Parts: sequence; structure tokens; C-alpha cells
Amino acid sequence: MGVRVSRGTMMSVLQIHRSEKDILQSRAAEIQREIQQGERKIFSEVLDLSSGDLHGGGIKPITFVRQVLAACSYPALLEDQSLPSDVRQRAEDLLRECAGGSVGSYSESSGMAKVRECVCEFISRRDGGVSSSPDNIFISTGSQTALMKLLTVLIRPEHSCRTGVLVPEPGYATFRLALQAQQAAVIPYQLCEDQGWTLQIQELRRALQSATHICTPAAIYICNPGNPTGHVQSRTSIEEVIRFAAEEKLFILADEVYQDCVFADEADFVSYKKVLSEMESPISSTVELASFHSASKGFMGECGLRGGYVELVNVDPAVQRYIRTLFSTRSCPPVPGQIAIQLMVDPPKPGDPSFPAFTEEVQSIRDVVCRNVRLIQEVCRELPGVRCQPLKAGFFVYPRLQIPPKAIKWAKEHQMKADMLYCMRLLEEEGLHVRPGCEYGQAEDTYHIRLFVGTRADTMEAALRRLKTFHTRFLEDFS
Repeated sequence: MGVRVSRGTMMSVLQIHRSEKDILQSRAAEIQREIQQGERKIFSEVLDLSSGDLHGGGIKPITFVRQVLAACSYPALLEDQSLPSDVRQRAEDLLRECAGGSVGSYSESSGMAKVRECVCEFISRRDGGVSSSPDNIFISTGSQTALMKLLTVLIRPEHSCRTGVLVPEPGYATFRLALQAQQAAVIPYQLCEDQGWTLQIQELRRALQSATHICTPAAIYICNPGNPTGHVQSRTSIEEVIRFAAEEKLFILADEVYQDCVFADEADFVSYKKVLSEMESPISSTVELASFHSASKGFMGECGLRGGYVELVNVDPAVQRYIRTLFSTRSCPPVPGQIAIQLMVDPPKPGDPSFPAFTEEVQSIRDVVCRNVRLIQEVCRELPGVRCQPLKAGFFVYPRLQIPPKAIKWAKEHQMKADMLYCMRLLEEEGLHVRPGCEYGQAEDTYHIRLFVGTRADTMEAALRRLKTFHTRFLEDFS
């Protein structure tokens, strides 16, 4: 018996073309196989600065996290006196929350009660005492999964007028694809590059006006700190966005997964929830907000464990009950991922046996990232036709390229974006894998590349040598 697929679903799938990310990833894997099979190239391996995977970049996992995870997975280790006492105590506490004392058991579909309680305590500490309830916390298989579930609530594909969502450019590429798959209208708004990728309220109004008669705007997606831009929104900017959402009756989707990765001295992360809670009534009690966080994107970097959460604020109780039902339609999120979240929001404290080593390891990762950022920005200043806004947070540097007209013409003739041409040639000729700006959306006639900074220092140095060699040759070839 054949599988029946609705026409709307089929059309939405057909409209999602193979992304630049997929093309480059496939070719990078092919090149690596060619090297392993003995094909001679001027490089011995592909260097990957394309992803956001700390451990994939050679950064070692944090010891405390892995010790607790190991003891939870293999409780016999609880008898091992070589493990610090706080590790054993934490593992025992977590296992008591698991049915049968095993991480192999199911948890509640919205996540373990203890983990959600710890998330609430973390949020309250972060936001200066603002209250948080476990009933508003939903643990998920990564923050992306929670975000996609919220979209199914907000988007109404059966309506004659499509649901619209305001989305930043540059912005999170996978989110745009998810909107297209659910037949929503993407309403792009441009971040202002020349002012450090700031979000300007007049640009939001322009974008919303452009969507008139095309769709019914229902939500605005914010990425703060930004990916791929590395900017951090100011409190004033956040207030302006919240007032705008209140005026236009928009649901705020605040992707705040890089909140623990702010580097610039002049920048501070302030959550949307904190700012909203401090605004006047009725705004503080009526603007609907979903805030997302993840164990993947901070200095823990536990991408493969797939642990994330969303907190709902000011959501109508009837809608929230529906969201709870939606989360319960599938089995619980992976328990090891939930444990990773608990360790993220409740790390070792001063006086705990693991605190000195934990603090030293986190600082070491931060030092490597900051050093890599400085190296990339120094190289960008040396390269002709390249300029880069300072990175304030996150794990990506996003320089702008002034690509020669001949290269732009060649790319257009071959139905390719010019920065994709740059990235493909960089991969083929120097074995360096980075992402093109066209994947994230960018202002017309501008071109960018995105480089991951969460990798070993020696890898970064080698990658930047390849970039410098290639960039000079690329300009000469198209002069």
C-alpha cells in the first residue's frame, strides 16, 4: 500500500533546494576520502571551520560533566573513591530521579521534574530573582526541536493567508528551511552590519510593511547573541523589540543559546524575559515569549547529547496545555541530554571538590576561543577587500568579502552565489571548509563567509595560513 502525501506537503518539500551547507559538506567528505585513498593533494587533511561543534573541533569535554554522565550510565562507578565526592553525590541524586535508578528508563515527556526545577533556579539567578515555574519549562531533544514544536503551534498552513514570521538576515539557516517546510512566509529583516549588526526598529517596521497582503505576521524570531554575526543586543534594543511585538501582537521566539559565551568587555547578555519582567504593565504581563537554551552551544559543547529546553512566558493557559500535549506525543527527550542540561544550569560551586578543575577547564576553553577570535580578526585586517565586525559573543566570525566583479560574473553565469564560489574553491584548492554568507541571508551585493572559532589553536593557525594563501590567489585569478 503506497504512502499518501498531501499536495501541500509535497510542494513544500520540493521547494526546499539542496543547501550550500549540504553541497560543501558532501564535497568535503569526498575530498577526505580521496586523500585516504592515496590521491595526492597539496594538503594532508580537510580542516573544518564550518560547524559549531566544540568537541568536533578538538576541544576536550569538561571532566566534571563526563564523570557525572559516566557514573549515571554505569552506577558501579559510584563505589570508585577516585571520583570526587561531589561527582558521586550528583550522580546519586540524578539516579534517584530515574525510574529503577537507570538512565535507560523513560522520564516525563516534558523532562525530569528535578531537571526542570534546576532550570527554573538557574533562570531566577540569571535574571536577578525573576520567578520561574517548572510548569513553563519543556525539555527537548536539543533547542532546535523545541523551536520546531513551537512553530507547529504558531503556523496555520490550512488558512488561505499564510502565517508570517519575521526572521533576521543574516540568521539561522535551518530555521528558514523549517518555516518553508511548514508553508509559512519568511519575512526577512536586515541587521545593520555597519553598526555592529544592530537590530533597528525602523527595519522591523519596514519588513512588516513589506508583508502586507502577503501573509498574517504571527511571530518574530530573535537570535541573541547572534549566529552567525556574534552581536549582543543591548537592553534598549530588547525593550524596543518587545514594544514592537506588543504593538503588532507578535509572539517572540528568543533563541538565546549563546548566552554564556559573551567575550567583549563592553557587552553583557540580558535575557528577553528579564527585560520583559521589568517593563510596565500591561506589556510585562501580555507579550508572549518563548526562550530557548541548549547544552550544545555553551562551553560544555555537548552537541551529541541533544539536550535543550524552552521556557514559556505569558502564554495563554489553554495554548500551553496544547503545547504540553504536543510535547507528550513523542517519547521523552534522551535522559543523558537532560542530565547535561542539569549540569549546565547547576555547575560545581566554590567549595565543591570539582570546582577548581571545572573552573580551570572552562577558562581554558574560553582562552582558546578568544585567542582564535583575535587571530582571525588580525588576518582579516591583513587581507585586501576583507573587513570584519568585532565578535562580541558566540562561536563564529563573519567577515565581509569584497569579491572582484569578474568572480561575481563567473558565479552568476554558473548559477552560483559569489561567496559560494569562494568557499568551494577554498575547499578544493586548500582543503579549508567554511560556510558562505548566502546560506544565512545577506544584504544585496554583499558577500560573507562564516568561520567557527571553537577549535584547537594549532588547527586555527593552519586554517588561517591556508586562507591567506588562497585569498591572494583568488584575487589574482579574477583581477
